[in-house]
Amino acid sequence: MSNVAPTLKASPWAAYVVILAGVVAALQVGKLPPALPALGEALGLTLMQAGFLLSLVQLAGMALGLFVGLAADGWGLRRSMLMGLLVLALASALGGLSQSPQAMLVWRALEGVGFLWVTLPAPALIRRMVAPGHLRSVLGYWGAYMPLGTALTLLAGPLWIPAWGWRSWWELFACLSMGMALLLWRVVPHETPSSSAPGADSAAAAPWPQRLHETLTAPGPWWVALAFAMYSGQWLAVVGFLPSIYTQAGLSGALLGALTALAAAVNMLGNMASGKCLQKGISAALLLAVGYAAMAIGSFAAFGPWTESSAEWRYAGVLLFSCVGGLVPGTLFSLAVRLAPHERNVSTTVGWMQQGSAAGQFSGPPVVAWLASQTGNWHWTWMATGSCSLMGIVLSVLIARTLKRTSGQNSMP
Repeated sequence: MSNVAPTLKASPWAAYVVILAGVVAALQVGKLPPALPALGEALGLTLMQAGFLLSLVQLAGMALGLFVGLAADGWGLRRSMLMGLLVLALASALGGLSQSPQAMLVWRALEGVGFLWVTLPAPALIRRMVAPGHLRSVLGYWGAYMPLGTALTLLAGPLWIPAWGWRSWWELFACLSMGMALLLWRVVPHETPSSSAPGADSAAAAPWPQRLHETLTAPGPWWVALAFAMYSGQWLAVVGFLPSIYTQAGLSGALLGALTALAAAVNMLGNMASGKCLQKGISAALLLAVGYAAMAIGSFAAFGPWTESSAEWRYAGVLLFSCVGGLVPGTLFSLAVRLAPHERNVSTTVGWMQQGSAAGQFSGPPVVAWLASQTGNWHWTWMATGSCSLMGIVLSVLIARTLKRTSGQNSMP
């Protein structure tokens, strides 16, 4: 599938505008962690409530990811992304007016729906605009949309929120989503029925039950979904709670923002490196195993009692966890395109993978928060993250076997 020629005539920058739209969607997720201390004071959030608020934006993905992917494949990729950006703008604007935790929870759930509409169609749309020789590199860049958005909010939030308040923080991202919708509408070309890949039926020609059956009966979509769950749950739990952890340690202001933003930003290095490594022929399964192993070692160094007296070693562990762990999402986005059963199933496969990612992000922060509340500290976090990493390594072996079997089938006359 990865050797199919691009089917949309677009400017050289159109694919990067799609990536930028993903970054804007990620800003909506990442805007919450630096605001948690302010929301705790304003709305009286407990640690457990903060954990669920942090992960609630993923509830829509956990429940609807597969079906949003199905709809995007049939309704139109560009149109779906535009609608998602408008939903994000509306939900963020209304969320900034919230007067209670309950209202905030509702608008965060709606943001989760908008996030799906933006991010699920993007890999398939990029694939239709990018030459095969550059596709894996560009998908590696796409894999960096989440850490880039998170890093920007973690860097700017501790400076913005004390000066202008958390409500204006929410309205800022409503305006950014509206602006991004306009840019996407102007730059990314409109899809037509001829945009379907040569030799492939259009998504609309295949009814959604058929596309659903094709996706869920193939092993590849299951493995990438589970692998993303093992990655995303632990990454969001660690990076999402860093502002709270460092605030408890007495850090604040620009230093707090810089440390947490760097921890998220280095994840982009792993994402982009994954595309380059795949382009050079390095095994996707090997990249996954290396990423998960680094996350296990990094979290062990960051939270284990053996480094309790060394803040430098603990922070180095966080950087290792995030940086080398970034190999995982960049590799999985490439695998989702390769392991989709058909051209018409790419967004559906990404939707199923997003559903796994959302399940991990929904459960990871509350589990880590529960461990911290039970022990009175964060020093058992490495047990939860290490278990996820071990399962991820097992899944990388299953993915390697699936790729080998798929390659063997494709080579048959």
